[in-house]
Amino acid sequence: MEFQDNVPIYLQIEKYLYRQIALGNIKAGEKIPSVRQLAVELTVNVNTVQRALAEMNREGILEVKRGLGSFVTTDKRLIEKKRMELVKDTIKEFLESCRQLGLDKQEAEEVLRNYIKNDEK
Repeated sequence: MEFQDNVPIYLQIEKYLYRQIALGNIKAGEKIPSVRQLAVELTVNVNTVQRALAEMNREGILEVKRGLGSFVTTDKRLIEKKRMELVKDTIKEFLESCRQLGLDKQEAEEVLRNYIKNDEK
């Protein structure tokens, strides 16, 4: 995983894990890797991973089972809500990139519509 300099690492770890859940790579009810294991895999400090997981636990996406570890919630509604938040974030990033390239929202929408239309062929 490559980290961006302008966003706190713990937030990027959260987003990465949310994405893995939304994609079904980590399923509802499934145990996630331990804090130490994630820290090694992502080459970050254990405290950084712990902060990300604590936030996910606070939001209800993760459930800690004492002595067993952290598990993804089985609440499909909550998972779908997080998935839609990821979609909205992606759209926001797209619009911001378009704005930086000199396009207004209408132009960005047209570019996206044309892309979707041509991608279907």
